[in-house]
Amino acid sequence: MTAVESISDRIGKISEINTTIASAVEEQSAATNEISRNVAEAARGTAEVTNNITSVSQAADEGGRGAGELMEAADGLSRESNTLDTVANEFLKRMRDM
Repeated sequence: MTAVESISDRIGKISEINTTIASAVEEQSAATNEISRNVAEAARGTAEVTNNITSVSQAADEGGRGAGELMEAADGLSRESNTLDTVANEFLKRMRDM
């Protein structure tokens, strides 16, 4: 095997490796995009839950003493939902910044 053939063979192998890496990067990008879409969908659902909980909280406020306990529970869920919403939005921002 001549030096030119050896170099050509190595270039071919490097090209194969580059193709494999490019394919893996493309697959990773597709997976990351799917994760990002799923997190965005979860964030939208969380926002909807937050809005629903706020409505429940307002109704509980009008309901009187017995509804006060329900309002406290709804407020706790609302805080958790807002926290989840914040975390999901931060994650989406990081994913978009990649």
